[in-house]
Amino acid sequence: MDFELYFGGLKLNFEKIWSKKTKFMRESEIRALLKWISQGNIISFGGGMPDPKNIPKKELAEITYNLLLNRGEKILQYSGTKGTLELREELLKFMGKHGIKFESPENIIITTGSQQGLDLLGRIFIDPGDTVIVEIPTYLAAINAFQVYECKFIGVPVDDEGMRTDILEEKVKEAEGRGERIKFIYTIPTCQNPSGVSMSIDRRRHLLEIASKYDLLVVEDDPYSYFLYEPVEFKYLKSMDREGRVLFMSTFSKILAPGLRVGWLAGDREAIEKFCLAKQSMDLCTSQLNQLIASEALRTGLIERQLPKIREIYREKRNTMLKSLETYMPEGCRWARPIGGMFIFVWAPENVDTKKMLKRCLEKYRVAYVPGRSFHVDGSGGNAMRLNFTYPSKEEIVEGVKRLSKAIREEIESS
Repeated sequence: MDFELYFGGLKLNFEKIWSKKTKFMRESEIRALLKWISQGNIISFGGGMPDPKNIPKKELAEITYNLLLNRGEKILQYSGTKGTLELREELLKFMGKHGIKFESPENIIITTGSQQGLDLLGRIFIDPGDTVIVEIPTYLAAINAFQVYECKFIGVPVDDEGMRTDILEEKVKEAEGRGERIKFIYTIPTCQNPSGVSMSIDRRRHLLEIASKYDLLVVEDDPYSYFLYEPVEFKYLKSMDREGRVLFMSTFSKILAPGLRVGWLAGDREAIEKFCLAKQSMDLCTSQLNQLIASEALRTGLIERQLPKIREIYREKRNTMLKSLETYMPEGCRWARPIGGMFIFVWAPENVDTKKMLKRCLEKYRVAYVPGRSFHVDGSGGNAMRLNFTYPSKEEIVEGVKRLSKAIREEIESS
């Protein structure tokens, strides 16, 4: 008897069994671009990827070889959920050099990339209907991570001095007046993604004052402070925190290699223990081998030696992109001048929809970027785009901006 006929020939209807959370899942605009970029012959301003030539392959190969040769039987096993003690001790020293002090390694948990840290924040803090405060614009992967937990967003605009903390306080008052439960303020205060701006010292102080006044948690996401190109004064929010209100998170993806998938969260021990419980059911532990590669890169000074070199290369690439924008972009376009980080945020004239334009850019002009609306929780940013300058070569930057400018001109003329 035919197997399908015997069992009715019915295909399982997955629509009946999806969880409610799947309704809030969105494909990352950046991940969606990868299938195009993998075809080759596309100049990519899309992802937040470091220059592959800056990855210290030889040194990492030596570190990996020595680790496997001398300690392979142990480090290829499971490790503790909180992370290897060696790496957490090195991170304690690394953060300490930058003014971020913690009592012990127990204040740190290692994550599988900082993206896992964002998901952990949602797991342990957000209930359906809770409110999360973010910048406008903000990191799109943070939006995607938090919205799965069915939160509401309050967006606070950013200007040249970072988050508008005067508007932040107004919005906090309004939300409390409506009886909303604000779970945390998520901010990238230094070399913000996607805008590239850094929050002024005065606003950092004001942010912490607001957090204290209204009893709020602050999440400081810091992947980019290692790449400042201008002599600006800044302090980490965590270094200014006197009440244990700031959770600090960072990653090795930008300063060493994104493929290692090693990040960390640091903060109050009570919060770290809760993160540890939540992580246990996600992946048990982050790869011990990859953790120890990162640990050795810190211990041997490899990262500290690399950072000045990378910073100078990225400064030149940023300047190349800024000059190209000034030379080729049509009238009516504007852009931020980032003091650090990996991106330049560009606004086309208001009648240009950068999400619709992307298909033409990919198919006709073979250039990729991330549409700006993805970074805005209020639905704005439809005429904006984020351009990455760290991954492409300087020659590709010039050619890519030329192509992008042609696409924008076509879009303006056809509107």
